[in-house]
Amino acid sequence: MPHREHKKLSSLEIIKRFVFLTIGSVLMGVALELFLVPFQIIDGGIAGISIMLSELTPLPLSVYLFLANVPFLILGYKQLGKTFALSTLYGITIMSITTAFLHHVGAFPEDKLLAVLFGGMILGAGVGLVIRYGGALDGIEVVSILIAKKMRVAVGQVIMVFNLLIFLIAGFVFEWTSAMYSILAYYIAIKVIDIVVEGLEESKSVTIISKEHVDISQAIIDRLGRSTTLLQARGGFSGDDLQVVYCVVSRLELAKLKSIVHEYDEKAFIAIEHVSDVLGGNFSKNSIH
Repeated sequence: MPHREHKKLSSLEIIKRFVFLTIGSVLMGVALELFLVPFQIIDGGIAGISIMLSELTPLPLSVYLFLANVPFLILGYKQLGKTFALSTLYGITIMSITTAFLHHVGAFPEDKLLAVLFGGMILGAGVGLVIRYGGALDGIEVVSILIAKKMRVAVGQVIMVFNLLIFLIAGFVFEWTSAMYSILAYYIAIKVIDIVVEGLEESKSVTIISKEHVDISQAIIDRLGRSTTLLQARGGFSGDDLQVVYCVVSRLELAKLKSIVHEYDEKAFIAIEHVSDVLGGNFSKNSIH
């Protein structure tokens, strides 16, 4: 089979990527220096380690954020690809520069709980943007991917173990209330990251098995304005040939879709799954007849 050349990004796509990588990296720097660090609240990963080191030594946070992340980037360069590594290096550099500029600026909110809530949200928005546009802002994520590949465990589990250890150490470096506030900020950030990366619009993929597949498929097209796909299948137990209706709808359209299916076949098999993102195809809603 001939080797297919890697498709290069267009100039517009490259500009778009760098704009959002920059915005995301700046947001994380702002969250750290103006919201979290002044109250001795840490993030997980290398950022959390860097905050503790800057507390214990004369060097500023920006220096540790850059120096501590670079070895992990070098480690993951071959495994994760040149584009990912360069995007991550760019993001970490911008984040470090932002924290250096804001180092002597005082805390934005005076209330610690507000700092946790808004700091966590801004942090999550920043990290989410960087992940969505092909990078990362923490070397722990990179090394966790490599460990997960070797040990065949979920990346999220590796990151969670690392961060639990970091928050435990933070309890000794600062105080235990700071460690608990840090866990709360981290939880908020994780939830916001999910929203930014996956989007607010939750889509659902629906698989329908019914003898009335033709009528159900046409009704979904006519009454929901969604396209459908008919898949050829065979029953594992019966051995009968089947037609499976597959479609993707929004969360708000799910109830109507169920009623359409049951209108034609009350015994129809319906399987519904969450879809993180929908790209390409004809997912846009057509006019309803």
